[in-house]
Amino acid sequence: MHTVIYLRTMKVWIKYLIGIALGVLTAVLFPVDSAAGSSTVAFLTDLFVRFGRYLVVPIIFSSAIISINKLRTSKLLLKSTAWTAGFIVVSSLMLALVGLISILLVKLPRIPITNELAGEIIGIDIKALVLSLFPESAFAALREGSFLLVSFLFGAIIGWESASDLTAFKPVFALADSLSQLFYHVSVFFTEIMSVFSIAIMCNWTISFRAAFATGIYTPLIVMLLCDFIFIAAVVYPVIIRFMCHDPRPYRVLYASLAPMMLAFISGDSNLVLPVTIRHGKESLGIKRRSSGFSYPLFSIFARGGSALVAIISFIMIWRSYTALAIPFGDITWLFFTAFGLSFLLGNIPSGGAFILLTIICTTYGKGFETSYLLLQPAAVIMCSFATLLDTVTAMFGSYVVSVKTKMVEHHTIHHFI
Repeated sequence: MHTVIYLRTMKVWIKYLIGIALGVLTAVLFPVDSAAGSSTVAFLTDLFVRFGRYLVVPIIFSSAIISINKLRTSKLLLKSTAWTAGFIVVSSLMLALVGLISILLVKLPRIPITNELAGEIIGIDIKALVLSLFPESAFAALREGSFLLVSFLFGAIIGWESASDLTAFKPVFALADSLSQLFYHVSVFFTEIMSVFSIAIMCNWTISFRAAFATGIYTPLIVMLLCDFIFIAAVVYPVIIRFMCHDPRPYRVLYASLAPMMLAFISGDSNLVLPVTIRHGKESLGIKRRSSGFSYPLFSIFARGGSALVAIISFIMIWRSYTALAIPFGDITWLFFTAFGLSFLLGNIPSGGAFILLTIICTTYGKGFETSYLLLQPAAVIMCSFATLLDTVTAMFGSYVVSVKTKMVEHHTIHHFI
């Protein structure tokens, strides 16, 4: 009885930490890196990730209706949009700049050139991306599990119109409100059970990490990404919170981000971590639903500056592995703005976006670099983990800034953080 009560009152981030530790121990102590073991762990990981995504679309859709409705009626929609869009653009620009400066200042060891053959090259079809926003049937938006903007836009349209006549559309609002609260409470169970599923996810991640780390080739890259993350999460964003929000305790936001950061790092999936960030935004930071239902999905879809940072560092590292010549300033400028611009188009790629962005940059750049991304393929999982980690921190800090600037937050003491 006492054990059950203790588990219920245990902080969520501690549950995830225990799950991660057990995942590492499982990978170390048991022969899971064999062919059969790796296949089983990979299957369980894919199964649990799909399970974790199960309620993302219903939450996004129903919460978007409520958020847009309330923001429009309270005349805060334009202000919320401006702050959200502004932080997304500025943070993406800043992350890309941090990545560029760090790799230019620190010359990482070159990677041995291999003769591997290129696989299928994945690109971003911008026309198809735009057309996917308006599927042939509006209800097809509810079947889209990767590109969340489709579901969000459908909910936003309903929320906007339902606010035009509050009396006539009161039943619509009431239904959406009930569904939003229902899906949120169900997602609470999902976020709790994901701490158990994180054992398999971390075990699978450890197998990939151990294979990449054992060679020592990618260790400098991992160290640089870790240092950039610490600088951004522990220095840059707290300073922004301190001066923009006049918050004397900016590290409360970082503390509230622990569980989302853990899940983001081991899964590398921006959609999977979204229910966890929404829950911590509400129950720890006190962000109201009308704000969180609007800002969190948009940050998850568009704030992919972490992928730009990783892609920039990776490309310059590849360049230096091929030649001792300095990369021309014009090429550096092209790389920076290409990575920055394309990062906004990764919304339909919830996992693996950083490596896909690197692939597109290499193939677009040409000059013999078309298949050079293969040098970093063994470290792709780790690269995407850091990219998702940075994007999740951006979403947590950014949504908090938006809620403070629009006065849609009820501050909680750290003692009440989940």
